[in-house]
Amino acid sequence: MDGILNIGVDIMGEVIKKEWYLEYDIQVNRAGLLGDISSLLGILGINIITINGVDQGRRGLLIKTDDMDKVKRFENIVKEIDDITIKKLRTPGLRDRLAVRHGRYIKRDIDDKKTFRFERKDLGLLVDFMAELFKEDRHKLIGVRGMPRVGKTESVVAASVCAHKKWLFISSTLIKQTVRSSLLKGEYSDKNVYIIDGAVTSKQTDEKHKQLVREVMSLPTIKVVEHPDLFVQRSEYSLEDFDYIIELRETEDQEITYEQLNKNDLFSNDSMGFGDGFGFFE
Repeated sequence: MDGILNIGVDIMGEVIKKEWYLEYDIQVNRAGLLGDISSLLGILGINIITINGVDQGRRGLLIKTDDMDKVKRFENIVKEIDDITIKKLRTPGLRDRLAVRHGRYIKRDIDDKKTFRFERKDLGLLVDFMAELFKEDRHKLIGVRGMPRVGKTESVVAASVCAHKKWLFISSTLIKQTVRSSLLKGEYSDKNVYIIDGAVTSKQTDEKHKQLVREVMSLPTIKVVEHPDLFVQRSEYSLEDFDYIIELRETEDQEITYEQLNKNDLFSNDSMGFGDGFGFFE
């Protein structure tokens, strides 16, 4: 079984962590199986918060209990049942919560665990994922890779809206090319999401813009850099500085290249597809 039960206990001996992620493989997909599992959890005093299929033949649940022994008792009983096999029973992480919410796991790079992959059809899942990251009030540097007009900017803006954050473009090609050299006093806030287009910024020779980028990068808040590979080529930063790298493609096999971004005609119209995925931007 993947995962070990870790339940914190306070000085009064009370259980601190009460929510768990349960995932199991269906070995015998018989009628009434889900009802039996749900009933068993109920009998043991374990509440089901959310339940959904998370993969072919696999189901995920968020459950809640105030007693560690109830969870262990459920695990021991299920070991005697041939119909299912428990795969995960652990404190839920962000990917677990989103898997139950959306019915599937976010794809993660096998070699680079901080890189997450999405297709354009996954914009809803991508926005939800980024919104959860944005809600955490601390420094976070996020890179977004993708070809022009695939939905990078619209996803970042939509995630900011969902997270109730204000977004500010330091550089962008939205509607027209924007390159800022300063911020107003009221635009400095750890509640803001700062968006930098790495393709635009990497082409700039304006020292004031470069200084503003350094200043923004030092702020203890959320920064999103589109085209992070181009951004690090002409700056003192590296890909190792990024906490998350998000890759967005039209299709799973689309190659992300930068040849088009080096052509001024396509580069300046990178925002033409903005709003294709969400009606409220049209």
